[in-house]
Amino acid sequence: RGRARTWDWPDNAVEVAPERLAEEPVDAVVLQRPHELELAERWLGGRRPGRDVPAVYVEHNTPRGDVPDTRHPLADRSDIPLVHVTHFNELFWDSGRAPTTVIEHGVVDPGYRYTGQIERAGVVINEPLRRGRITGTDLLPDFSRTAALDLFGMGVAGAPAALGLPTERLRAYDDLPQQRLHTELARRRAYLHPIRWTSLGLSLIEAMLLGMPVLALAATEAREAIPPDAGLATTRVDELHRALRDLLNDPHRAAEQGRAARRAAQRRYSTDRFLHDWDRLLQEVTR
Repeated sequence: RGRARTWDWPDNAVEVAPERLAEEPVDAVVLQRPHELELAERWLGGRRPGRDVPAVYVEHNTPRGDVPDTRHPLADRSDIPLVHVTHFNELFWDSGRAPTTVIEHGVVDPGYRYTGQIERAGVVINEPLRRGRITGTDLLPDFSRTAALDLFGMGVAGAPAALGLPTERLRAYDDLPQQRLHTELARRRAYLHPIRWTSLGLSLIEAMLLGMPVLALAATEAREAIPPDAGLATTRVDELHRALRDLLNDPHRAAEQGRAARRAAQRRYSTDRFLHDWDRLLQEVTR
């Protein structure tokens, strides 16, 4: 889609129609899906990514299928660096001959907004009914018995009815604009991240930057992202229930953990670090 209209782009991000790409002096190609290898070659007039023009491949996702033996589509190639967004992904994908590196997320800081005035837990899941166990949607009814939940994200409107929960236990806020989402989320006492199998949800990092205490399943990279003073990451659901109950009953402790979460996210997921890592990698592949 070129420059998607969702964002305000700087002038040096130039949109070029596909039919013009064959004549463009492209320095490097950033690939993100397997079919883009063929697509880029066709659009670039026969120039092959990794051979005729430098390329990198960003792998955003955890492996699917026969984990941990899932073989990456680039595993038989050594001419395109494979960039994982978490160390967990680099460990679990079978990357074969592909040279790998990790560039962790960089997240635009929405600013400290936490109030915690609403004694409910905020949850952010896109398409929770379609993704089911991957996003821990099946765990929400159980958590709703410990704390009333407010569910934000795309495609969440039908979740309360589908899960058989009354609105006082689970309220849905479908596809709010990002600014409003951040403000509303930060009014909740704590952030709950029930995700079983994604790389590392950006919503978790955003909640930390907002100054929220965070509780998460210690699955994939979440355990690395959440220091002990910022909340809790564990595979014991009963411990998450206990921690959630404690935060609802102790606003001072919730605010203290939220400030620690913000400091941790600022250190690890800053856009400055992210851009520096990408500048360095692109300089290497185009050298």
